[in-house]
Amino acid sequence: MKETESKSTYDLSKTDPKCAEWMDDCIKRLYSEFPFQSGDYEDLNLKVSPENSIASIMSIDEITAILRLIEPILMEENSLLEVQAPIKIIGDLHADFDNLMRLFGLIGKVPKEKLLFLGNYVDMGMDGIEVTLMLFCLKIRYRDRIFLLRGNHETPGVNKIYGFYAECDYKYGVGVWWDFQCCFNRLPMACLISQKVLCMHGGLSPELTTLNKIRSIERPNEPISSGLEMDLLWADPTNRGDGWFQSYRGISYLFGKQVVEQACKRLKITLIIRSHMVISDGFEVMTGRRLITVTHQKLTPISSLSHPSQVTLPTTPLTADLDSAIANYDMKIVKRFVKF
Repeated sequence: MKETESKSTYDLSKTDPKCAEWMDDCIKRLYSEFPFQSGDYEDLNLKVSPENSIASIMSIDEITAILRLIEPILMEENSLLEVQAPIKIIGDLHADFDNLMRLFGLIGKVPKEKLLFLGNYVDMGMDGIEVTLMLFCLKIRYRDRIFLLRGNHETPGVNKIYGFYAECDYKYGVGVWWDFQCCFNRLPMACLISQKVLCMHGGLSPELTTLNKIRSIERPNEPISSGLEMDLLWADPTNRGDGWFQSYRGISYLFGKQVVEQACKRLKITLIIRSHMVISDGFEVMTGRRLITVTHQKLTPISSLSHPSQVTLPTTPLTADLDSAIANYDMKIVKRFVKF
């Protein structure tokens, strides 16, 4: 995919003193799309209208400016993010803006804590633009607290089929879809938390012999066919055996308990956290208690809602004690998502 330069009337300089003010205004306008019931955001003084829509509150020129501004910020980060706990880790959102807002209402105002999103911001919903723009604006405004990984749906071959292309075309035109792909191609691939916990969207890879393999992934890129990048986006754990198996997805692999244990030992990590799979409870400890899947959860048909799950890694347990805690199945170190 050829990347082209886009012109904008907005000043994208990081040194622009008005940039923070502009981002705050963008975030406020995006919040205005959600009819808040919580008092957490009363200070925003919003006038919520059912007629609010993304096209009515943000022009295509402004969206282009945001997308151009996020690109160098993402490229300043390594393909393997390295951050320290405490941090909250959030699974697939899949174009569900209402649930992103409910999540913020539950875990508090974003600037107060670090958040890691595991990808799949678009497709299978109607609000992929809103979800992605909100996360990008928050990243621009609070870049040391918001961390974004790439999911398998942040690739053009997938999101052209599963809804994001049609959403972009309907709301703004095909051109903005191409601009989003340029940003997705720059998203980091994995995150190492406190040197102990490795997070990615998909899973492990036969090519993941050292963490430097992830660090050396060049961006922007479009993962194709097979290889480390595809496995980080597409691989899944399985309890049916210990080794590597052909994936039912037709892409990448399934990997078993022994693969996870060997990877933890080889990479000198204690835990793997990923998303990518639909789990009935939104949260599951798998493959010998060394891997956690946290993902998009469907509620009962009565509520007809959905929400992403999240886990919290506090600072203290990320030491040698984490090994015994996992072995004893002490899930106090990984706080389960509070349902709403």
